[in-house]
Amino acid sequence: MTDQNQPPQDPPPPQQPPSNMGEGKPPNVHYCPAHDQESSARRSCCLLIFIFLLLAGATVLTVWLVYRPHKPRFIVAGAAIYELNATSQPFISTSMQFTIVMRNPNKRVSIFYSKLQAYVSYRNQQISPPVDLPPLYHETKSTVSLSPVLGSGMVPASAEVVNGLMIDETYGVVALKVVLLGKLRWKAGAIRTLKYGFYVRCDVWVGLKKGVAGPVPLLGAPPCKVDI
Repeated sequence: MTDQNQPPQDPPPPQQPPSNMGEGKPPNVHYCPAHDQESSARRSCCLLIFIFLLLAGATVLTVWLVYRPHKPRFIVAGAAIYELNATSQPFISTSMQFTIVMRNPNKRVSIFYSKLQAYVSYRNQQISPPVDLPPLYHETKSTVSLSPVLGSGMVPASAEVVNGLMIDETYGVVALKVVLLGKLRWKAGAIRTLKYGFYVRCDVWVGLKKGVAGPVPLLGAPPCKVDI
């Protein structure tokens, strides 16, 4: 039988985990300040390189839009045939002179030409050896002309060339192609571009009669085709 006058007992205190639990184990957090600094420096360097490339690209684009160069223009303005004879098969005799007018349409960009060569072809076959021409400087919005003499006496020719030339001389109209090739680069102020190869094809139709030598009429000379 319990004593009604006995005071109530306090509940037992909660059990605490042993104080030595987890001793000797390092915390599960790692700090690498040197690695973080290296990563931050690398990101900063990449950002600087990206900004530099972006500014350089914007500068180049701006310069290109302001000084955008256009192709030079070429046209054959005169011709003289001193010798174009197909009587000694399989050879032909060639000696010709063409006046080539070159126009630089650019207002701010000049042109340097180097390693210039010229020759003549007939029915897509070369009938004169390449002739080396001196380097040329082409100022802005200017026109210059070249008058190279092309040919070297007797040159070998195919039967198609010989027969075609004899027929054309009979009709008095000969279709020739004057070719000019070399290297060029543009210059705008202190800026110079790299050298680019160019190839110019000028189709001309000349009035030629057998036995006639000297200046001949141009029956057709459209603007030349320029590839760069």
